[in-house]
Amino acid sequence: MRGVPGPRNAITDVTGVLVGHHHVLDDEVSLGSGAATGCTVVRLPGGAVASVDVRGGGPGTRETDLLDPANTVRRVNAVLLTGGSAYGLAAADGVMRWAEEHGEGIPMSPTDPSRVVPIVPGAVIFDLPVGAWDIRPDADFGFRAAEAASTDFARGTVGAGVGAQAGALKGGIGSASVVLDNGVTVGAIVVANPVGSVVDPRTGLPWGAGTDGPDFFDLRHGTPAELAALAALPGKSTVLNTTIGVVATDAVLDPVGCRRLAATAHDGLARAIRPVHSPLDGDTLFAVSTGAVQVPSGPLPAAFPSDLLLLDELCTAAAVVVERAVVDAVLAATSVAGIPAYRDLFPR
Repeated sequence: MRGVPGPRNAITDVTGVLVGHHHVLDDEVSLGSGAATGCTVVRLPGGAVASVDVRGGGPGTRETDLLDPANTVRRVNAVLLTGGSAYGLAAADGVMRWAEEHGEGIPMSPTDPSRVVPIVPGAVIFDLPVGAWDIRPDADFGFRAAEAASTDFARGTVGAGVGAQAGALKGGIGSASVVLDNGVTVGAIVVANPVGSVVDPRTGLPWGAGTDGPDFFDLRHGTPAELAALAALPGKSTVLNTTIGVVATDAVLDPVGCRRLAATAHDGLARAIRPVHSPLDGDTLFAVSTGAVQVPSGPLPAAFPSDLLLLDELCTAAAVVVERAVVDAVLAATSVAGIPAYRDLFPR
């Protein structure tokens, strides 16, 4: 793939995309006690074309049927990524409240601009055993995350990544972007919380470093002692997990193109997590197009869609940035509730 990371190497390098977090994290949190959960909102001022691809066996989602390209509504105002399992979907109510107060949504009255219906699909991870079971994101979390949305945002143990665990290691929030030679940007944000492993036990390198190589991430192979410490970690004990995220582009795409972008983006998860899409995961990736960049279509037979060559390039990039975002999540994570972080085992 030809292209370079954007200036932030983040999904917000895509014009028209903002990200905000809200979470609670106690200093003395443990498994079953204290607060360790949160949510992350990808805000799309003015709306964006969107679709979704759900691959895991145990998804927790909201408004995903609406994103079928065969259905009527073609734009969303924000996407919620949240902890709290199915309880955490309540945070979407707060995102809707923020959007309504700011006039974001489908206009439903020709005379009253305040009458809008915001479209806020979402997906959850299962993080309830980290911290107290009954502390999970609610509508206030979603409102605060939407209010905090900006082009600059933290990664690692923040937002929906606070209670995330990636295999035996601490999971979290990661992001990446690439600017293609045609000027189009593709970016991703991922909450890494899989049951599967994110690290090759033979080398100590994240599986997701395989495409770009360890030098791209400034990584080294683990020492024998470090690899032994990794091998001694207990496996993830929870039966529900899930990796969720959003891939975005500023190229013009219709809902069918967004659906294909979301589907191919899952290839990035498959490169970075082993196994992925298990019956114990609810892996879900949304794809959005802000439509800020129009790329001329190439000569193609009439039987093919006019954006086919562009879509092929975008899909290749989507898989790469999702793979990089998983690695970013693992490298940026810090230990919570005794769950060790990658950097605890493999210092720089």
